[in-house]
Amino acid sequence: METLINRLKQAPVLGGLIGWAERSPRLAAWAVLAIGMVAILLFEARDVGLTFGQWLALVVATVLVAGACIWIVSWEDEDEAPAEAPAEEAAPAEETPADLVSDDDEETTEGAG
Repeated sequence: METLINRLKQAPVLGGLIGWAERSPRLAAWAVLAIGMVAILLFEARDVGLTFGQWLALVVATVLVAGACIWIVSWEDEDEAPAEAPAEEAAPAEETPADLVSDDDEETTEGAG
């Protein structure tokens, strides 16, 4: 499988597309999903008799919905990222009752007794 991917990366057109998809995977996913959704839209609504403006509105809306889908799916990626990062901040040490007493409190208790 690796050799096939390496051969595809060396192809003139596919190599550039694969490199772009590796650098910006969300945009690549949006493009692929939008192309697929628009193809289904065009195939299924071909005999409906829509005007050019209606077709244009449907295609634009479909591309935007594809982008929203990829954006929503990417939320899961963002939720998992902090869990993978090691916790660099140490947990704050618990304060003991002696730490909570200020110097002023000690003077008043000593003078009263």
